Amino acid sequence: MSDLPYRIAVQLQPQHADYGQIRDAVMRAEEIGVDVIFNWDHFFPLSGDPDGKHFECWTMLGAWAEQTSRVEIGALVTCNSYRNPELLADMARTVDHISGGRLILGIGAGWFEKDYDQFGYEFGTPGTRLADLADALPRIERRLEAGNPAPTRHIPVLIGGGGEKKTLRMVAQHADIWHSFADAETLVRKSAILDDHGAAVGRDTAKLVERSVEVSRHSPAEVADAFVAAGATLFTVGVSGPDYDLTRAEQWVEWRDTQR
Repeated sequence: MSDLPYRIAVQLQPQHADYGQIRDAVMRAEEIGVDVIFNWDHFFPLSGDPDGKHFECWTMLGAWAEQTSRVEIGALVTCNSYRNPELLADMARTVDHISGGRLILGIGAGWFEKDYDQFGYEFGTPGTRLADLADALPRIERRLEAGNPAPTRHIPVLIGGGGEKKTLRMVAQHADIWHSFADAETLVRKSAILDDHGAAVGRDTAKLVERSVEVSRHSPAEVADAFVAAGATLFTVGVSGPDYDLTRAEQWVEWRDTQR
């Protein structure tokens, strides 16, 4: 169990839609009461037609920062490989200011080979991509500290992934939110590993790192109790274009409101 409030996010996957449909979905998501709206950082669809409509992550976040007034926004997650870490930090600082302090900086090591091949990035190996992320995180922190004007707040860092030796070590060192794709039983086990890493680096990750989970395929009645018992407080529903059906997200918002 956690003392943090329960929060509901929707990931509006920027695929198979015109931008007007994405903009409308953002408006609807904020209106139904979600706490966070995420997109993702890819250049091509991950499902459906592999060459279907798709839009870029960070220019979209700048637009969302102006369009919305209450929700937090961010990428679930930014691929570290696609931008120089200092540039990414300055982009994050800028969107933080545009949004009035509502950005979450989600980041991961990257995995979708087509993005790399088509846009000219070196794919490398899982090990090299994780090493690059480990190098980038302190560089991002230093650049954020050096920015003028400074960020409006400490920009929360979300790291996605469940690798027990490397990824969770980075979460322990740098993250405010850990996003897991695991079931509740696995979340308990990996949370304990995260807390061991936290003890090793001198951070109380049980208190300082929020647990985030993906619940796109499940109603609250199916999984909420187990995830809450496992320590999760941020629940994300992913939806694809072009229609962006928010029915599942509405169920989770209704559940959240019964917990208050």
